[in-house]
Amino acid sequence: MADGRMEWLRAREELITAMTSLGHSEELAVLLAKQLGGPKAIRRMTAYLHHAKPRHVEEVVDEALAICAEIDAWRKKKEGEEANAKITEMYNSGLDGEE
Repeated sequence: MADGRMEWLRAREELITAMTSLGHSEELAVLLAKQLGGPKAIRRMTAYLHHAKPRHVEEVVDEALAICAEIDAWRKKKEGEEANAKITEMYNSGLDGEE
């Protein structure tokens, strides 16, 4: 199994353990891991659970949504930066090959 997949599975198991220790369902933890996507986001959620110890499932879901929103905003920012770099390169090299 690939290292990345193993890392994701370990992060998912850590999230499940943290969720169930707080009395939340394992099924919700599995769904959150899928929604969060990567090990880094899953570990961020696990850290939140350890630190905040939310009692209500709404608090858990709210934090997961906030993490997802921040990831989406970061991706959009990076896409914008890449597009900007390409446009700048076009301007610097001249449009249509003209200088």
